Amino acid sequence: MRLSARNKIGATVTGITKGEATANVTLDANGTRLVASITVEAAEELGLTEGSQVVAIVKASDVILGIPD
Repeated sequence: MRLSARNKIGATVTGITKGEATANVTLDANGTRLVASITVEAAEELGLTEGSQVVAIVKASDVILGIPD
């Protein structure tokens, strides 16, 4: 897989919670917990199960930071 995205993170699937249309896929990225929201159809097409090795590709147009009041 060759991509222009630079934010690629290797991870292991640790859990999948499927809703009606969206699946929340919990990942362990070398000790950091990430959650990806994808369609249930995509999760099934990828054959994701706990223990699957994946690459999380992060694409964000905005990053918002906050500080305590």
